[in-house]
Amino acid sequence: MTQIIWLPRKFHLTSKIGRIEKSVEAHKGAVLAGKWNYDGTALITAGEDGQIKIWSKSGMLRSTLSSQGSPVYSVAWGPDSDRILYTSGRQLVIKPLQPSSKVIQWKAHDGVVLKVDWNSVNDLILSGGEDCKYKVWDSFGRLLYSSTSHDYPVTSLSWAPDGEVFAMGSFNTLRLCDKTGWSYALEKPNTGSVFSLAWSADGTQLAGACGNGHVIFAHVVEQRWEWKNFVITLTKRRTMQVRNVMNDAEDVLEFRDRVIKASLAYGHLVVATSLQCYVYSSTNWNTPLIFDLKEGTVSLILQAEKHFLLVDGAGLYTFSYEGRLISSPKFPGMRVDILNAQGVSLSNDTIAIRDKSDEKVILLSDALTGKALGDGKPLTHKLEVVEVALDQCGPATERKIALIDKNRDLYLTSVRHLGREPKICKIGSMIHSMAWNDTANILCGIQDNQFTVWYYPSVVFTDKELLPKTLYIKDGSEFSRALNILSYVGTKVTLRQGDGSLVYSSVPPYPALLHEYSTSARWEDALRLCRFAKDQSLWACLAGMAMANRELNTAEMAYAAIGELPRVQYINFIKEQPSKESSLAHMLMFSGQIQEAEATLLQAGLIYQAIRVNIDLFNWERALELAVKHKTHVDTVLAFREKFLQTFGRKETNKRFLQYAEGVEVDWEKIQAKIEMELSKEREKAAHASVRSSVTLRR
Repeated sequence: MTQIIWLPRKFHLTSKIGRIEKSVEAHKGAVLAGKWNYDGTALITAGEDGQIKIWSKSGMLRSTLSSQGSPVYSVAWGPDSDRILYTSGRQLVIKPLQPSSKVIQWKAHDGVVLKVDWNSVNDLILSGGEDCKYKVWDSFGRLLYSSTSHDYPVTSLSWAPDGEVFAMGSFNTLRLCDKTGWSYALEKPNTGSVFSLAWSADGTQLAGACGNGHVIFAHVVEQRWEWKNFVITLTKRRTMQVRNVMNDAEDVLEFRDRVIKASLAYGHLVVATSLQCYVYSSTNWNTPLIFDLKEGTVSLILQAEKHFLLVDGAGLYTFSYEGRLISSPKFPGMRVDILNAQGVSLSNDTIAIRDKSDEKVILLSDALTGKALGDGKPLTHKLEVVEVALDQCGPATERKIALIDKNRDLYLTSVRHLGREPKICKIGSMIHSMAWNDTANILCGIQDNQFTVWYYPSVVFTDKELLPKTLYIKDGSEFSRALNILSYVGTKVTLRQGDGSLVYSSVPPYPALLHEYSTSARWEDALRLCRFAKDQSLWACLAGMAMANRELNTAEMAYAAIGELPRVQYINFIKEQPSKESSLAHMLMFSGQIQEAEATLLQAGLIYQAIRVNIDLFNWERALELAVKHKTHVDTVLAFREKFLQTFGRKETNKRFLQYAEGVEVDWEKIQAKIEMELSKEREKAAHASVRSSVTLRR
């Protein structure tokens, strides 16, 4: 391990035991700042002479990036070490290392900018200056948060490794802040200005270099986790307090080593210390399951109902709540240290990870085997993805993933799509945060300045026009701006406001009950619930659920209840179809799956029905292609085409239709007789099939 010591004009490279390995003449005047890149292969320095230089690990000058007339007080590497952030008076500059790339520059403060930092996990930038403010920016230079003006200039800033919090130092001041900017804690050490801050690799400890010559040390405590009736607080570095708010019962949990990460959900508390992992059940806080960790620094814990995911410096690991290693998915070339909760999601059967090297790509693997899903192809969106979330309930074959892209549009798609291109459907816009419910596939989100709940988001695959009718919207006037959803458990949604305060919002319990009835095919109970609740959004959900499960009688009643008469008529038309295959095909058409409907009919040998589907949809060329290919009903296609053109007073111009019209006679009586014969054949075939199946059942 190589360390750096700054001196006027030069820097020393030292070993971890303090021996000077090399001294380098770096700048004319003082060396004001320096940072190693994330893999430790390059060093960047900035000086009083206004120059920014990149050095090799051994102290050889690689390049001089910039030379300006004023001192550069602070410098930072971009997340992939391919860009540099530095100060230039009151401005911030992002300079890519590629020579032809565009430089981003903007005015950041009303005084000289003294400190910057750039986090590799959340891709956010911190700046602090002589105007006594600290600010949070995104990597495009857009302001996300600005503090009020404090008493003294901001002299130090540093992100915690996981990007969830940062520390700010000023004269006799040390402040711990959330990544969104609000302040968790304020300390007033009598140390003069805090000039430099550094976090431990696990993000639990902080060191500060002070103006009075002292080094101060701080530990992050008082972290809180909530789940249902339990509140857990980290009271000391190795102690947690568990409180049951229902009966005020308290338990104290002691650990051998300092706590690094913890997560509380699905009836289990998972705690990672520097050497071990503890798994507690909410029914028994006295006897945790304990196992050793290979790599000490756990950076992320995610939980699902049946297992949990640990991310550390070495990789990703899925464990059961009994402590058994289930899988260890491998993603070649991926930096696991930059994964965060927005870019990773876990369900009982699937792991989804946003690929940081190409943020349009979502990598999907089986949680039980660690292998890539399906044919190994990842899910690719048209824009960069900023957040992913897997739904938590139902079978693996119906697993859905919600994703927010950089335009803040919300999309839903299936995780397992059996070789077909996945259908990615937009279900919302201006979404800033989202979370799935823990017991039903209900999604909530902050949409513009409203709190929105999608009672049945999967309806977009069955009848997308029903989607707006299945929403529950609460006006955001009762909340502050910059809301963030922390969890959605049962009927309670926990939200964090822009000032750091927690607020709670309740969601009606009926949709979750409706999901339960639908899953267990209790359609009579579902109808009774909708009649009792008298809520149009519930009827709309039931209509979508019934159609998805091909429960036509229930769907007919639900559509009638919301006044969707054309759909009621179409459902009756489906019921009147002469065979199961025809009914199935029209149900697929109802959901917009035209190709699948046609394939179903062709597979069953129902050529006329397949041709008729295309005629009804005015897919004339496809209808003619099928008729010619199967040498039947060419005259039917020509007759319906001719009738269609006559209705609009137009003449035939399509060469293929003109060519076949010359050699085929159109006789409506013959065509009607032929259609009747086709339908009666289909009815007979369906009747024989049902007789055969009933005979088989009797045997």
